[in-house]
Amino acid sequence: MKLSIPALFLFNIMFLGTLDAAKVVFLYGARSHASGDHEFQAGSHLLAKHINAQDKVDLKATVHPGWPEDESILDDADAIVIYADGTKVIGSGWEKMDQLVKEKKTGVLFMHYAVHPSVEQGEQYYLPWIGGFFKNGISVNPFWRANIKPKKGHETARGVGPIEAVDEFYFNIELHPDSLNLGAATPNEKNLHHINNIWTRAAYLAKGKKQSLLWGISRPTGGRGAGFTGGHHHRNWAIDGYRQLVLNTIAWIAGEKVPASGVPTYPVTEDELNEKLDDYGDRTNRVKLPTKADITFTPGPWMTPEEHAESRRKPKKKKK
Repeated sequence: MKLSIPALFLFNIMFLGTLDAAKVVFLYGARSHASGDHEFQAGSHLLAKHINAQDKVDLKATVHPGWPEDESILDDADAIVIYADGTKVIGSGWEKMDQLVKEKKTGVLFMHYAVHPSVEQGEQYYLPWIGGFFKNGISVNPFWRANIKPKKGHETARGVGPIEAVDEFYFNIELHPDSLNLGAATPNEKNLHHINNIWTRAAYLAKGKKQSLLWGISRPTGGRGAGFTGGHHHRNWAIDGYRQLVLNTIAWIAGEKVPASGVPTYPVTEDELNEKLDDYGDRTNRVKLPTKADITFTPGPWMTPEEHAESRRKPKKKKK
């Protein structure tokens, strides 16, 4: 079939536009925890689906389990998003990622537990790559109700609505001096749900102080990086503002301009929220859309480190 000049021109524009789209690669970790939590596969697919459903920002996303055996698939990535337990994904690719960051200025986003390397790895890689990390002995991982405020005037804040969510939001993050606080909230006695396994003197003293739950950095050598401590409860991806803030951040680290109304997204249904969940057999739970009940609770005690240590020594009552 022979195309007319106008049709051929239009075809070339569409084809070249596809080729020029910034490439986002999600690398997700294996299942962990219980069904509905640490749903790295489902969360990655959901965010990628929303990126690919819009055409206002020139982004295209692909999703891959773990660190790829063929590392060359990352060579043309403009942004790499790692959503996993600790360093179980990046641990197979330290040198490659360092090369991509230094030579190709690749954007990097680590989400939830993936922001927690060893202190040595954090200082060597995470601080220059993404501007911060969960530091052993200082950072903590309680569950609390955060009212997240995006950074006013920054493009990642565009179109972001209210964000109130209960999650395992880590705080007291070790931050690079040049990092930007892209999403902040303040832990206090009224919003603490419960203290998890890690609690420190620094955390106890952080009450009432604004914390970075989402941070980013524009590297002096080029490229951008970010870290997000949320993402434990899969249901929270259905909160419009929560999802919008992260989608905007992905566009930002990829070097794309965020529109005035944010990266286009749409309301998540319960069916969509349950796509690509990890298979736990008969222990697989259907994830419900977030409700007011999820953020309504009687606050837990803001314990001293000594009180917390003592509470963990007490034998737990067996469930009947």
